[in-house]
Amino acid sequence: MPKLLYIDGDWVPGAAGAEDPTYDPATETLIDTVARAEQSDVDAAVAAARRALSDPGWRDLVPRDRAALLFRLADLVEADADELARLETLDQGQPLSIARTVTVPMTADHFRYYAGWVTKIQGTVNPVSTPDTLNYTRREPIGVCGLITPWNFPLSIASWKLAPALATGNTTILKPAEQTPLSTIRLVELAERAGFPRGVINLLTGDGRVGKAIVDHPGVDKISFTGSTAVGKEIARSAADTLKRVTLELGGKAPSIITRSADIDAAVAGNLGGALLNSGQVCAAYTRFYVDERRVDEFVGKLAAGAAAVPIGPGSDPGTQMGPLVSAEHLAHVSGLVDVARQQQAEVVTGGIRARDKGWFYAPTVLTGVTDDMRIAREEVFGPVLSVLTYSDEDELSSLVARANDTDYGLAAAVWTQDLRTAHRLAEGIRAGSVFVNGLPIPDPAAPWGGFKSSGLGREMSTGAIDAFTEVKSVFVNLA
Repeated sequence: MPKLLYIDGDWVPGAAGAEDPTYDPATETLIDTVARAEQSDVDAAVAAARRALSDPGWRDLVPRDRAALLFRLADLVEADADELARLETLDQGQPLSIARTVTVPMTADHFRYYAGWVTKIQGTVNPVSTPDTLNYTRREPIGVCGLITPWNFPLSIASWKLAPALATGNTTILKPAEQTPLSTIRLVELAERAGFPRGVINLLTGDGRVGKAIVDHPGVDKISFTGSTAVGKEIARSAADTLKRVTLELGGKAPSIITRSADIDAAVAGNLGGALLNSGQVCAAYTRFYVDERRVDEFVGKLAAGAAAVPIGPGSDPGTQMGPLVSAEHLAHVSGLVDVARQQQAEVVTGGIRARDKGWFYAPTVLTGVTDDMRIAREEVFGPVLSVLTYSDEDELSSLVARANDTDYGLAAAVWTQDLRTAHRLAEGIRAGSVFVNGLPIPDPAAPWGGFKSSGLGREMSTGAIDAFTEVKSVFVNLA
């Protein structure tokens, strides 16, 4: 497969001929080198996308035919599922079982879901009070969209952005994280095979400087970014200069509330799954566990035993349930936050160490004695670290909700209870974009996804993405 840029329908090297390495996080070995885009490559990609935006071959494509392209891409993703899954595991580190059963199917699902939307994007007729006037609205593409994706689920998150952007008639510049570009390169190769016109999809690889050049470019009309809150704030500031439309899906610090009525065995299993999926490298990962003090000993004992028993290894190993962290830099970040927690008197029940000498593995870690003011309870760890906090009286739900909400983030939360009233009261009070009751933090194309507060702006998936990638035009027709 090519490790080049894809601009205006051609695979090309970067203007300066520079390349960046990408590594296998399970072995720390070099996989390959990938072309690095320069400013002139960004300019060329934007120019190609702008030309394609007004090209009748894309602009005037009837909805049925635009939908057919997306359906075809979904079919190609499914046909290439094994190769895509292996690339995702090799480059990102996630267990092959996750890549096969979650990542690739979710990718195909998104293209198929938005293919179905293409023929259903419609406006409204409005009862205006101006005499003899017909008013109706049209949903039209925003224009050139910069789609910047993270390293934790590079393939599926690319589909979250690319599918609705194309369904609504935009043209795109896709920029994957420099740590994990391989599955996205393969996805663009499949899109080329699907028959999308030249310039509709462009691919630029490289580090954050490439992403910044896309964000700053006056020829880009919209940015959709998933990544850290710090970078999201920089994007919002830059986008203000040209009034770009912006969708941001940023960090999280999801609380998981285990009530007195919870099925502890189910809560332990669900919270291990919700905290350790992809080695905890999930924006919606459960990280703060608020446990009724009458159940905390049972919960912690079973949670620690379960965490210690998780098979750790390369994602390609069929027995692996948890793979490595994505990079040495990220391993140092996770390890450093656990060290600070120790210094602040949190107790490590299990884990708290590097799991292997080779590869960027960190052992699943359970901490007790954590308080709301500790760094480990306030900062995004993005790793397999589970912090247990306690509360004393679940009848006073308002104070528990206040603690859960005492964070800059608001992407996701979980509630574990067998009491329907408690479930609804907590779901209502928690300030988060998604609340999962007795379940895992796995999104669905048909449900809106996004965060409150510093977890982002706007919504992806569902009709929210249709809104995010269209402008509404109001047409007034004088009938007098």
